[in-house]
Amino acid sequence: MAAGTAGTNTENAPLMTADGVPLKQSLQRALRQKRRGAFLLTLPLLVFIFIFFVAPIADMMFRSIENEVVGKYIPRTVAALKDWDATSGELPDEKVFAALVEDIKIGRKDRTIGKVARRLNYEIAGMSSLFRSTARRVARLDEGPYKEALIAIRPQWGELETWQLIQRESGKYTASYYLAAVDARFDNAGNIVAQPEERQIYTFLFGRTMAMSLSITLLCILLGFPIAYLLATLPLRYAALLMILVLLPFWTSLLVRTTAWIAMLQQQGVINDLLVLVGIISDEGRLQLIHNKTGTLIAMTHILLPFMILPLYSVMKTIPPSYMRAARSLGATQARAFIKVYLPQTLSGMGAGTILVFILSIGFYITPALVGGTSGTFISNYIADHVSTTLNWGLAAALGVMLLALVLALYLIYDKAVGIDNMKLG
Repeated sequence: MAAGTAGTNTENAPLMTADGVPLKQSLQRALRQKRRGAFLLTLPLLVFIFIFFVAPIADMMFRSIENEVVGKYIPRTVAALKDWDATSGELPDEKVFAALVEDIKIGRKDRTIGKVARRLNYEIAGMSSLFRSTARRVARLDEGPYKEALIAIRPQWGELETWQLIQRESGKYTASYYLAAVDARFDNAGNIVAQPEERQIYTFLFGRTMAMSLSITLLCILLGFPIAYLLATLPLRYAALLMILVLLPFWTSLLVRTTAWIAMLQQQGVINDLLVLVGIISDEGRLQLIHNKTGTLIAMTHILLPFMILPLYSVMKTIPPSYMRAARSLGATQARAFIKVYLPQTLSGMGAGTILVFILSIGFYITPALVGGTSGTFISNYIADHVSTTLNWGLAAALGVMLLALVLALYLIYDKAVGIDNMKLG
């Protein structure tokens, strides 16, 4: 009986390592160490992504709704306006005007009133000059009544629209930037209405960006597919030479490539000279190939073409030539065998190239800025203009967020229609 019990205890005892640690515990510890090591190896990449990708996007999203300027630099006026009914049809009372005079005096001394003027001028043109001219003359106002004095300085202080704007934009957050990004605005009653037709620009720009990006993608497919097919089917020594020609643009600065197209496409450039030389066009009828949509399409197709060729080539290289021979031996013509057998196997590479080229072209900036003129620029060019020229960072951020949302939506549509798992880069 004792011997049987001892045998059972031996069978149930946990397996031990050489140092006396249970095997299960030792394996778990080794697995934890492996995971910790893998995490430490990827930590620099995670930090890089957070600092240079996640944080800027988060900051952009915050700036698209942030609206602290008015409440921060004219706080007394904002506090006094809380009791004013903007729909009453009457101007604010004397205490609001007195608060504004005090805020403008302090803002002029601290040099902050210009920030309020610039912020409100984004909503209604002329607000910047209103605040700046008032700030120069308000120092002489030592006592009330301030209402009549301010209206005498600038009649705009006697308009309801001015005070409705100040009250509406006094909160910490605003939807004004997003409304401007879709060519809409708040009216005097606070309702959302469309911008006047002559000021509607951004929805048109988004549409132009989408249409031209789609055109560039289609051109890259039409030009890239035969090149990738040649790369995959030519003998190695010829394919290597052709691959060097495909990769050559990657070894040249983007600015240099774009500048070269300027030299080639202008009316006195190489292409027009050749067309005149062979008699296709007259010297007086030289083509306008630059500073328009044509220039953008040509230059960007050239720049983005390798991003279509390389995914296609990597997939085509894996297709056995015997498939086409088998189709021919079963009675299919060369064209039918290509369409029914070869082409479907290249769809994964075509999908990868399409999504790469399309998403890259949507956000392209340098080439449209140099060769696009007024009709060939993208929404990204206007985002850059608001950041560097008009300094309307809120509107630039709203446009950027909408562009990001558009890219994500297109990615999800692609995933639903084709399946991201079917995309192959090699």
